[in-house]
Amino acid sequence: MALVNAAGALPGPSVQLRIEQIAAGGAGVGRAPDGRVVFVHRTAPGDLVEVEVVEERKRWARGRLLRVLQPGAHRRPPPCPFYERCGGCTLEHLVYQAQLAAKRRMAADALERIGGLVLPQSIPMTGSPHEFNYRNRVSFRLRRLGRTVVAGFHQLERPAHVLDVDQRCLLPERPVADAWGELRVSWGPGAQLLPAGASLRLTLRSSLAGQVALLVEGGQGRGQPEELLRRVPAIAALWRSEGRGAPPVLAVGVEELDETWGDEQVALNGDVFLQVNRTAAALLEAQVLALARTEAGMRVVDAYCGVGLHARRLARAGAVVTGLEVDGPAVRQAAAAAPPGATFLEGRVEDLLPRALPAQLVILNPPRTGVHGAALEALLQQPPDRIIYISCDPATLARDLSRLASGFAVQSLHCFDLFPQTSHVETVAELACSTT
Repeated sequence: MALVNAAGALPGPSVQLRIEQIAAGGAGVGRAPDGRVVFVHRTAPGDLVEVEVVEERKRWARGRLLRVLQPGAHRRPPPCPFYERCGGCTLEHLVYQAQLAAKRRMAADALERIGGLVLPQSIPMTGSPHEFNYRNRVSFRLRRLGRTVVAGFHQLERPAHVLDVDQRCLLPERPVADAWGELRVSWGPGAQLLPAGASLRLTLRSSLAGQVALLVEGGQGRGQPEELLRRVPAIAALWRSEGRGAPPVLAVGVEELDETWGDEQVALNGDVFLQVNRTAAALLEAQVLALARTEAGMRVVDAYCGVGLHARRLARAGAVVTGLEVDGPAVRQAAAAAPPGATFLEGRVEDLLPRALPAQLVILNPPRTGVHGAALEALLQQPPDRIIYISCDPATLARDLSRLASGFAVQSLHCFDLFPQTSHVETVAELACSTT
């Protein structure tokens, strides 16, 4: 079905739209003359734009921005030199306060539409202290195309293509950006010092002190890691993983980077998980601690606990905490640093949670896919007094809150921006048991 204009005739090669809002994923939303929604990246609320329709469905279409006829009030020139074609960011053309407003609306839309929640007029939103240069961990894709090497991020709306991106990218912390620049000029013709293969994933991460580690995933063989580190002194360690799911192995360099994370010490090795935005994460973690309202002897389960930051802090405040985590190295690190009152179990949350209950408080911090159905059922069967759910995806949060609605009521919601310039938003939800 083709788009039609107000007179019912087929449009020309382009159509004009007034952009109303930003959708999940970062595209602007306007309406075609026939009433269908059209999604267009790089547009801002209030923009009058001319777009080329590149994909059509019965109820919606996707367009490519041709030009901005009248800019909206919150549009700005994007400061990154790669933004026009790069898929790493989606909202950089919006002033930061408009980004926060868009993300708050994305979260609210998902919670209302998928979760069936009746929300207060506005969900609180806490922005990042740093709009740029905030990522302590960045993953780049390297492609070998004959004798040419391209390394950077996937292109906007062309995920099969990689856009070459150097150290001018505005997302990484300065040590990561500097190391990336040195690495690009030092890996040799055809990136010969890296493992062979058409495609590699390169992840750089930095500690608070500025030490940098490199994880190389995919490809074949070792490459020449010793020579690479000799040429790039900014990199203190190189880890290697040859396939999806294969555990990282230290190839050369220091076994771990000493990381200071607020009041905790963490050993960075392999692919151990920490939030990428340390200053914004500190604000989120403070919110979780405030919501926990820890009392001496309170029983807490910290599910999907990683290296156990929440569990450690709550145990030091007097709680008895059981941390659940599937990643073995993270569990071992959490156990090694555990204060009295904190214990950690290795395994899938859905398998461990039934025997970790009952508890007065359960903290859920799942991956983007959300909480496994069996874990949700365990919470309904042995309901804690309260749940604190930390979500990185409003859609899966809304789904899970809907599944818990028979036993829990939402008490509060708070959004945090841990990923400025992108459409990602974190949400902290507090739930109270409604069946006791």
